[in-house]
Amino acid sequence: MTPLDGLRVIDASTLFAGPMAAMHLGDMGAEVVKVEHPTKPDPARGHGPSKDGQNLWWKTLGRNKRTVAIDLHTADGREAFLRLARTADVVVENFRPGTLERWGLGYNELSAENPGLVLARVTGFGQIGPYRSRPGFGTLAEAMSGFAAATGEPDGPPTLPPFGLADGIASLATAYAIMTALHARDRDGRGQEVDVAIIEPILAMLGPQITRWDQLATVQPRTGNRSANNAPRNTYRTADGSWVAVSTSAQSIAERVMTLVGRPDLAAEPWFASGSSRAQHADQLDEAVGSWIAQRTRDEVIEAFEAAQAAVAPVYDPSDIVADPQFRALGTVHRIHDPDLGDMAMQGPLFRMSRDEPTIAFTGRAHGADTAEVLASLGYTDDDIARMRAEGSVA
Repeated sequence: MTPLDGLRVIDASTLFAGPMAAMHLGDMGAEVVKVEHPTKPDPARGHGPSKDGQNLWWKTLGRNKRTVAIDLHTADGREAFLRLARTADVVVENFRPGTLERWGLGYNELSAENPGLVLARVTGFGQIGPYRSRPGFGTLAEAMSGFAAATGEPDGPPTLPPFGLADGIASLATAYAIMTALHARDRDGRGQEVDVAIIEPILAMLGPQITRWDQLATVQPRTGNRSANNAPRNTYRTADGSWVAVSTSAQSIAERVMTLVGRPDLAAEPWFASGSSRAQHADQLDEAVGSWIAQRTRDEVIEAFEAAQAAVAPVYDPSDIVADPQFRALGTVHRIHDPDLGDMAMQGPLFRMSRDEPTIAFTGRAHGADTAEVLASLGYTDDDIARMRAEGSVA
């Protein structure tokens, strides 16, 4: 048994936030059916690196999803989608607001067929407001949320992450929202719409920025790897050319670090008594910690910090992650057989459970690989499917 066994999710979204939310549900055992256009599949299939013509990002993002190709613009495609929605618990979509309604597939139509359906709508700016019709991507959310303004070196430009941070956070928020709506459905059997604007979940992760501005009329400055809330907190280069990260959010940890690096005198200073006042002396603390670390290899630094019960972590790349004993113990990296590329490694589900087991059943499948099987399960005959394929309604 898997945690979400028996839950059916239709993933009609593209790119990252919506599809990743559906991926998280699929990891927990939901049956996920990915719906794509017959000639214009999810652009995520073309993002990032490929091997032997196979997109590697899609192998992860599309895992645990059966794929069907249906043109929702057409009458046959609309009918097929309605039949599919009748069988579903959840539909995830990220078309611009009003698009499904123009196709006769808005929530009114979908819920008339299936009153218990949860429709999760994931867009850049949400279903209401003056920006609702703008194209929206995670990059714009990273800019508008305040993340970019607070990220980077003090004398440098606002900095964007080199990966889909806002989309990833929104995917978690969407999965959480879907499960909340499903729990609410248990009261009376009625589904509802869920409106996720990608600009909002990342803002929620950034701490009390709004409250700080409201109460103090100040904004968080760019501090590079440092923190305005505590010090020492930075990345430091070791003698063998590696990097480690040190955090001292807890006062006791900060004191242990300074004792370890031979500077207990700094820990005795009156200003050392709080994280914010320590942050005002970051140059002095970084010099003490950085010079000590620079004289030792990464392994020596990690061993010494561990013995002192101080907080440190190596700065890893994927090869380090795969080899690390803690990640191995957690089972973080899964090896999955892919029919195109053989065994491949990828990060697994987000967490473990004591009774039910999340799992990756299969990697991302080819565009339209399951169209015939899924349509047949909805009552379409072979002749129906052949005709629809000939007319371009499905592929």
